[in-house]
Amino acid sequence: MRRLLIVLALFGLVSVAAPSVAAEPLAFGAFRVVKASPAVTGAPTITLPDGYTLATGSQYHVTSRAEHYAFITGPQNQAVTVTVRWPGVPVTAVINGKNRLPFSADGDAVTFRIPVTGANPNSLQSTLQVWSYPSPSTASGIHWRFEHNDQDRVAGVWTTVPWPAAASKAFVNLLVACEAVLQDSGLAAEARRRGHFFSLMGFETNNTLHSDNPPHWHLAYYPGLDYSAPRAHVPHFWLDNTGKTFYNGMDVQGEGRSRYYAGDPAPIEDAQHNLIVTLTIRADGGLDIEPPGGPKYEITAPQQKFTERVHIYRDGKPWRWYSGVDYVDDGLLVTLAGSLTATPYKRTTLYDYDPLTGVIQQVSGT
Repeated sequence: MRRLLIVLALFGLVSVAAPSVAAEPLAFGAFRVVKASPAVTGAPTITLPDGYTLATGSQYHVTSRAEHYAFITGPQNQAVTVTVRWPGVPVTAVINGKNRLPFSADGDAVTFRIPVTGANPNSLQSTLQVWSYPSPSTASGIHWRFEHNDQDRVAGVWTTVPWPAAASKAFVNLLVACEAVLQDSGLAAEARRRGHFFSLMGFETNNTLHSDNPPHWHLAYYPGLDYSAPRAHVPHFWLDNTGKTFYNGMDVQGEGRSRYYAGDPAPIEDAQHNLIVTLTIRADGGLDIEPPGGPKYEITAPQQKFTERVHIYRDGKPWRWYSGVDYVDDGLLVTLAGSLTATPYKRTTLYDYDPLTGVIQQVSGT
């Protein structure tokens, strides 16, 4: 029948519509080009092959003192050639996802290849995120993440506000202390037994696709093995400009946000509404963590200086101190612990990580 229609069309007796061709869906790719040394510069010029363009929107192409990141879009392709020309700005690395890409240099230009396979820009945020995972598996009962915030990489809203120096130090100390409490109390072991997990996180300052402002930290609970678990309880503990915690905006999946201030007990529950733990912000800017059967843990700080170290009291008695220092330029996170009692306890852990991706390369300590 099709052949007959074509013959008739040749004699002008009928018309035959051309077969429709479905438009190929656009895919996305992302990369970061890193300067040899931080400096205020203009943006580079980016050259792409035919059919590929920069994603529309200023949030998708950002220049900081340390680097430039960009998103491109076009047909899906595993290896698209990109050339970045940056007069007077030496480039030391190119990042895609958690990989350092090979590149060739020719004068002021560098050329490399990236995959353009993402369904949307949000799926490619790992290129922007310099994160480390001391406890990477949710199956361990604790999923523990450190965001490595660098003043030279600030982007988006963080370019319009003062650098959160105190908060960037305090959240490291608080996460280290909370991990110790979750382990000592048995909360982590119970979560692991049930196939649940706690999530310890801070905030990031370089991602225009996720404006993580104001500075805050998380001690969240997910009653399942991944972040889609039902009735997840996600506290957002806001930090002031001295590093003290003063507010908890706690999201419960499907139920909205509850607001808690100093002295307000914030219950963390599982999907069946059973109490897991109660979190209460202290008047001094610390946090009390109380499992239903006890003991109660009080996280505080000498002279309320949460940027230096935190002290933990267990069942009303001195227990241990914890602190952490993140050397973002060197890719070294150091965590320290000691005893507040006559019983000796000392622990030092060093996490060597790639300062451009956050990937942990070695863990050592005593």
